[in-house]
Amino acid sequence: MKIVIGCDHAGFGLKNLVIDHITAKGHEVIDVGTNSTASCHYPLFADALCKKILAGEAELGILICGTGIGMSMAANKHKGIRAACCSDTFSARLTREHNDANVLCFGERVVGAGLALDLVDAFLGATYLNNGNHVVRVAMLGDIEDSNL
Repeated sequence: MKIVIGCDHAGFGLKNLVIDHITAKGHEVIDVGTNSTASCHYPLFADALCKKILAGEAELGILICGTGIGMSMAANKHKGIRAACCSDTFSARLTREHNDANVLCFGERVVGAGLALDLVDAFLGATYLNNGNHVVRVAMLGDIEDSNL
C-alpha cells in the first residue's frame, strides 16, 4: 500500500520513526515534509498530503503536528478527505472501519513513540466495513460536503 505522510515542526520528531515502521511492514511511503524542526505552517503539509490522496497517488495518509487537531481541521477542508485525530487505538481502528477515514492525524505532544506506532498499526490494519449504516453515514458525509461547496 502507498501511504503519504506529512508533519509540521511539532510532529517532525515522530515522522521518521513512523516512516521506518511503515516501510518495515512493506508499505511504500511518500513524504511531503516538513524536513526539520524549523517553525512552519501545518496547513501547507495537510494540503500537500490530501492532494496526493485525491490524485490517487496514495491510498491513505498520516499527518502529525503538536496535537493532531490542526492537521485534521486542515485536511478535512478537502472534499473527499475524512481525517480523524486519534490518540487511542480503538478510535484509530474504528474510524477506518466505520467512517472510511483515509487520513490519520495525531499529535507528537499528545502521544509517545510507542502509542504512535500502535495508532498507525490499528489504522493501517483496519478495513472499511462497507455495509449497513456505515455506508449510509459515509454517504451522508459526502452529501454534507456537496451541499456546502
